[in-house]
Amino acid sequence: MTTDRLAQLSAAGVSLWLDDLSRERLASGNLAELIADSHITGVTTNPTIFAGALSNGAAYNEQIRELAARGADLQQAVRELTTTDVRDACDLFRETYEATGGVDGRVSIEVDPRLARDTDATVAEALDLAKTVDRPNLLVKIPATVEGLPAISRVLAEGVSVNVTLIFSPERYREVIDAYLTGLEQARANGLDVSAIHSVASFFVSRVDTEVDKRLDAIGTDEAAALRGEAAIANARLAYALYTEEFATPRWRALAEQGAHPQRPLWASTGVKDPAYSDTRYVDQLVVAGTVNTVPEATLHAVADHATIIGDTVTDTQAVATNIFDRLTRIGVDLDDVFHVLEEEGVAKFEKSWVELLETVNSQLVAAHED
Repeated sequence: MTTDRLAQLSAAGVSLWLDDLSRERLASGNLAELIADSHITGVTTNPTIFAGALSNGAAYNEQIRELAARGADLQQAVRELTTTDVRDACDLFRETYEATGGVDGRVSIEVDPRLARDTDATVAEALDLAKTVDRPNLLVKIPATVEGLPAISRVLAEGVSVNVTLIFSPERYREVIDAYLTGLEQARANGLDVSAIHSVASFFVSRVDTEVDKRLDAIGTDEAAALRGEAAIANARLAYALYTEEFATPRWRALAEQGAHPQRPLWASTGVKDPAYSDTRYVDQLVVAGTVNTVPEATLHAVADHATIIGDTVTDTQAVATNIFDRLTRIGVDLDDVFHVLEEEGVAKFEKSWVELLETVNSQLVAAHED
């Protein structure tokens, strides 16, 4: 596989992280190959990824048998299975982490999505995950729900680096940035070195087009049809404009003088769901320095094969993006409702995957006891 286009992305300042992890990827050397040959500099996981990995892989059988033999309960087993993969991935990315001063080489693990509306429980679980994995290049994923926002600040205040996930709207993103800055300020007040704390803000992309396009199709006019596929990229570009604004304030500069790192925007959900669209659009149309794009492997291969990388495609696009939002609103697309629906669905999907993961591991533990 040619990596010229991937090299161009890296040269443009985009960090490519793989949106997948499994024991099979680790054991087979596949992930190591992607690091060596395809400019992959990090990994993200979520409950859906782990549910798929545990249901499809025999690579976990030995650990399942060991957990069953010592009488591990279901919650303990899931914790050990998932954190083992994440710890091993952290070790694999340690060289990247050190070479980039902690910016890349990151591996993310998400708190139990059933805690998304419980601030205190999210904080407790996030700190426990960080302690369990015990690797400096871990990012703990916390959803950007209203209840998640104070949890983000409190976890950062303890010196734990955070990947804020399930961000859909620029308005919520502004609150996420505030939570990040608050967490850094609290960490500094706690006597911690803020230069050791990192964060990314995972802004979901393709799901926005899926929801907005559905509403445009229902409207059914020519103007609505002309706006299909415009919302997600416009939304991400508005988020980037907000990022540049918020990380140029006196509040931020005071933290930067203490060595703090900006919270990088991360483009998540970048696999294209509508076959009518280019399968690389959520990568090559969101190129800008200082960002992360977390890609499924199929998208990575598509980008390497035929993406058009022309440099920065985000800076100075705010006016065009705002115009798209104005047009969507004018023809009757309620964007606030779109973002509300997407957040509710996002949490629900991860909860469902987590329950599937629990059911899978439970059946495997039962089978191991019967062997």
